[in-house]
Amino acid sequence: MKVLLIDDHPLILSALQTVIQGLGDNVTVVGASSARAARDALKAQSDFDLVLLDLALGDADGFDVLTEFRAAYPALPVVVVSASDRASDVIRAIDLGAMGFVPKRASNETLFEALHMVMCGGIYVPPMTMGSERQVEQQDGDTVPSVLRVVRESAEDTGFQSQPSIAALGLTPRQTEVLGLLLKGQPNKLIARELGLSVETVKDHVAAVLRALNVSSRTQAVLAVSQMSQPGGSNGWRRTS
Repeated sequence: MKVLLIDDHPLILSALQTVIQGLGDNVTVVGASSARAARDALKAQSDFDLVLLDLALGDADGFDVLTEFRAAYPALPVVVVSASDRASDVIRAIDLGAMGFVPKRASNETLFEALHMVMCGGIYVPPMTMGSERQVEQQDGDTVPSVLRVVRESAEDTGFQSQPSIAALGLTPRQTEVLGLLLKGQPNKLIARELGLSVETVKDHVAAVLRALNVSSRTQAVLAVSQMSQPGGSNGWRRTS
């Protein structure tokens, strides 16, 4: 696996390089201390498997870089690794196409878990951020607590403190397929093309999926499903052996 790591702080860049190389002997990490250096690296080398991006770069806004890279390299997953763990930043990053968001204060185990999830096609968001009770209003009216309720209330109703499984949502096989493509960020037209359905039928399936998740937008669906997909228990959703 070849990883492009973008961070303008030399000590953090070096530390993250060491940590990520610890994933295995076949991991290569290329460091870039600026957005410009990252652009040059991507132009010079076309075999990157993953990009890790800091939001606070000296020569560019990290969200702008995320948008640029997702447009220029749509098949290349980008994971944000940031000193921020604000819910608003997590939601914005996922909205812009990030496949994960890992706070820099997270443990090495959490980083490994997040990268494994992303490389397996999933989306990682930090549980500690989703546990916030702040109302974070978005331009489309989304709020973080509305995402939380589908996880928290389902757990309370069943007497357990863990997230409900996707299987418990009662989706049809077709709706499950639509959800999988929705989580990859595909628009309705591409979902329709891949599944051989009309766009109107896809819209109906998407609406049914959102209802099942008790959310009102794709971003909320991504965040809710990401939480369901993360292993753990009642105390911090930590991984169990």
